[in-house]
Amino acid sequence: MSWDESDVRLVPVEWLKAHEEIKQKNMEKLLQMTLKWDGFTKPLIADKATGTILDGHHRYSVAKRLELARIPVVCIDYLHDESVELELWPASQLDSISKQDVIDMALSSELYPPKTTRHRISDHLPPIHVSLHRLSLLTPSQPDETE
Repeated sequence: MSWDESDVRLVPVEWLKAHEEIKQKNMEKLLQMTLKWDGFTKPLIADKATGTILDGHHRYSVAKRLELARIPVVCIDYLHDESVELELWPASQLDSISKQDVIDMALSSELYPPKTTRHRISDHLPPIHVSLHRLSLLTPSQPDETE
């Protein structure tokens, strides 16, 4: 599978669900860069059925901090897409994990510690730039498109 800008959708921030905590210091650095760039330059990756964030927890936290209405996301069929590989980071406290475990955690009221899971995706994400102004709009003139 290969992605391009047409695969990036602007989705409501509240639709997304985290499955692991973030490192606050990393989020603060990313927040400053996002403000400097005046936008997002990389989409998140999320499960299209549940909104579970697979890649982009820090970007999601930045969007929430900035009280954005929407965020750029590439949605995938996580449970059935074999090109998405799930691994544990070496420092993880877990012995094993499944894609269903990730979904279940996102749908629960709990979170894994930071850097528990790592998703390897065979294709690189397209470079984008979606302005903070555009992401703050509640009713976009053209929803689901990047600039």
